[in-house]
Amino acid sequence: MPYRRLFAPLAVVAVLLFTSYPSAQQTKTGAAKENNSDIELVEKLLVARRDYQRTLVLLRAHYLQVGDMERQKWVEEELREYHRMNHQAYRLDLDVPPPTLQASTNIPDANKLLTQARVYKDKGGFGNDYIDNQRRTELLLQELLTQYPQSDKIGDVAYMLGDLYEGKAYKQYRRSALYFERCVQWNPTTQLDARLRAARIYDKNLPERAKAMELYQTVLTHETDPKRQDEAKKRLAVLSGNKQ
Repeated sequence: MPYRRLFAPLAVVAVLLFTSYPSAQQTKTGAAKENNSDIELVEKLLVARRDYQRTLVLLRAHYLQVGDMERQKWVEEELREYHRMNHQAYRLDLDVPPPTLQASTNIPDANKLLTQARVYKDKGGFGNDYIDNQRRTELLLQELLTQYPQSDKIGDVAYMLGDLYEGKAYKQYRRSALYFERCVQWNPTTQLDARLRAARIYDKNLPERAKAMELYQTVLTHETDPKRQDEAKKRLAVLSGNKQ
């Protein structure tokens, strides 16, 4: 049935996530300089989210095993709606892996996850089909980072997550910008325009002028693409008040 084809990938990836995803305490980067007064509450929220999702998946497995199709459908609908919610990160130091990861090893299983994520990315056009596909993409990419942080594809994963979180299904700009930064930090030789994408977000969406200028400057320092350099020069001139 169409519904089962829609639900199955979400359920499978959800099982992988709740059995392997590290605790909130383990995912701290130590880089955040924000006030820590909310950290305990956010950690509790992350645990509650994972426990809720895990319980739904286990309940679905139970109803599938005993052949209770009606209740299985109920729990599938609830799990699907849970994934459609836009879950905010609240604290990026509990969400985004540290900049010290290195994209060093070719791992076939990680490559498969990335290939699966690309199948769903930006598919569906509009409405729930689009949202469902973006959620599937996110789950697969986050699973890759969790299971294979040494994969040589983590730079590409970070870029895709940056694009995903910037897009209309999320609009989580601060989260997006940091993943674009991680793309370059994890793979300094990347040819992707991650520096420029991050700079644009700090420039136009947040806005944080000093951070945007810093990133535009890195475009001039590290990149050779003339279009990227031209855009960075123009925005630096505007932001510094030197526009002719």
